[in-house]
Amino acid sequence: MMLALPIEPEANRLLERSPLALLTGMLLDQQVTMEKAFASPYVLAQRLGHDPDARELAGYDPEALVEVFARPPALHRFPRAMAGRVQQMCQILVDRYDGDAARLWADLPDGRELLRRIGDLPGFGTQKAQIFVALLGKRYDVRPDGWREAAGGYGDPDAYRSVADITDAESLRRVREYKQQAKAAAKAGKG
Repeated sequence: MMLALPIEPEANRLLERSPLALLTGMLLDQQVTMEKAFASPYVLAQRLGHDPDARELAGYDPEALVEVFARPPALHRFPRAMAGRVQQMCQILVDRYDGDAARLWADLPDGRELLRRIGDLPGFGTQKAQIFVALLGKRYDVRPDGWREAAGGYGDPDAYRSVADITDAESLRRVREYKQQAKAAAKAGKG
């Protein structure tokens, strides 16, 4: 079962067919809603007039890409920073994976290697990399040995902790509840 966010159906379909769009959505998933982050690759494709590939984005004029990201409504709360991160990520995909995002998770010996590869990308700290490992395993059948362990708690089969667990409105509600509880707990811990 693929990802099912409450975004335009075409945006969800792009996430299904384009590994680069999926990876870009995950990269953008910080300090904006999940819906905004994962819909933005579709908006980017609309603005460019086609689904971009990693080579195109890596070689794009940086200021022109910032303009594409910043055009209202902006693709992210921080369009300059995120345009730069997307461009850096795409350059790594070109340099290490021949521009093919799906090769990032192909031919893996185990989940630890998958986590390492994702964690090597700009903007992917440990938690985000674990969430993406869980997303690949739960929704896209990318399941090298040990993927659940590599994903940490996000890999738990009955978890409702992240975008990896969203399949319908009810699971979205449960993930939002979990995030609110985690945020409240973190805030209480600081106080």
